[in-house]
Amino acid sequence: MNTRFSCVFLVVFACSTAAHCQQQPVSPAPPASSVLQEFDHAIDEVAEKAMRSVVEIDVTGYGVPENDESNSSQLLQRQRSLGSGVIVDPDGYIVTNNHVVAGALRIRVTLAPTTVEMVPYHTSLAHRQRVYEAKLIGTNRTADLAVIKIEEKGLPFIPLPDELFHVRLGQTVLAIGSPEGLDHTVTKGIVSAVGRQPDLDKPMVYVQTDAPINPGNSGGPLIDRDGNLIGINTFIYSSGGGSEGLGFAIPEPIVRFAYKEIKEHGSIRPITIGAHAQTITPDLAKGLGLPQDFGVIISDVDDGGPAQAGGLNAGDVVVSVDGVPIDSLPKYMAFLYLHSAGHPMQIQVLRSGKPVTASIMPTEAPLTVDDYTDLINPKTDLIASLGIFVVDLKGALASAVPTRSGTGVLVAGLLSGEPATLADLQQGDVIRSINGKPVIDTEGLRQQLDMFKPGDAVVLEVERQSVIQYVACEME
Repeated sequence: MNTRFSCVFLVVFACSTAAHCQQQPVSPAPPASSVLQEFDHAIDEVAEKAMRSVVEIDVTGYGVPENDESNSSQLLQRQRSLGSGVIVDPDGYIVTNNHVVAGALRIRVTLAPTTVEMVPYHTSLAHRQRVYEAKLIGTNRTADLAVIKIEEKGLPFIPLPDELFHVRLGQTVLAIGSPEGLDHTVTKGIVSAVGRQPDLDKPMVYVQTDAPINPGNSGGPLIDRDGNLIGINTFIYSSGGGSEGLGFAIPEPIVRFAYKEIKEHGSIRPITIGAHAQTITPDLAKGLGLPQDFGVIISDVDDGGPAQAGGLNAGDVVVSVDGVPIDSLPKYMAFLYLHSAGHPMQIQVLRSGKPVTASIMPTEAPLTVDDYTDLINPKTDLIASLGIFVVDLKGALASAVPTRSGTGVLVAGLLSGEPATLADLQQGDVIRSINGKPVIDTEGLRQQLDMFKPGDAVVLEVERQSVIQYVACEME
């Protein structure tokens, strides 16, 4: 369309300056209606092609009750949820949100019969409905992304290209998903903001759009007018629960990085450089005599860590990471998040006003646990007789959850309702023994519980907040 208008302009300009063209008629500009028709036709083609790669995801499993007003994640109940996903590999790999599949016992993927045309007594379908059982490959809670797989070949897909990410403020975008279970719903809007950071305490940034997004759109794609993936729709800001034009999508570079890491390793391996940073404020800059009153300063460097080995010092002002300017702490943290372990990182800093480059080799960060329920595999970790979900306290988890016991079985969550209240266990308890017999792992716990009959007294020795105590209950 732009080429046509450019040609018309050139013809008019040439004829106005050449005498022999003065008597020739000038071609009129195309009517506005044809311009709109061409625009609509282009959007139609993009939507029809992209929606064939969008799937509906039906999940049954365990999750936190929606009406839980205690903001506690320890009580889980059986739930069913609907979300969306996008096929990014023709061999059946699908990207969706972590919160769509979290706690899943069963994941079913539906390739719905896409309706691309409707006239009286005739409907044109892109393909017939197909339903698949999906396998969970891995998740990441920080990015709210997950990868699942169905056993199929030659599927339509939207690729994740290895190229620079281009998204502009105000450009037209389409959101595709299954809001309220209405599969292949297409909505149109614009990019309202690029690199929006709703929570200043977290490094994640998002593409904001006013394209209507509602519950069920989670995990579906946000695409541009050429059908390229801009991001994965993840949440909305709403006072009433519906779309208010404040939708947020995880940017494609983060999706691409997370997909490759999860596909290869089953999770995203967080890295560390052994340095601590903070935001530069005007007062901090004035007091320390820094060359700028914004950005990021290295406040501490761990002894023997990668940063120290690479020549980074406390007091250094970060200028760029791998050649990309750094002007805020979230941007600095985001670059650390998107960097793979085992690959060198070049950090340019100002030290006493002079430029210095530190070459640092990041290492994998030790395991940290923000929410015990993230550790749960509902297919293997439910102890139904006690109404608890447990994980073995060993390996990296034993270091991440320091206890006096060192070993045992960690209570990672409680099943909502009885008999969890009868056992009076709490999230974070470590079960050490049953009726005086040591408990080493989950399998040992199951074997001992299987020996009890209804009505038998059970005494659990547990460590709770570093204090050893007994929890008595009666088997049902």
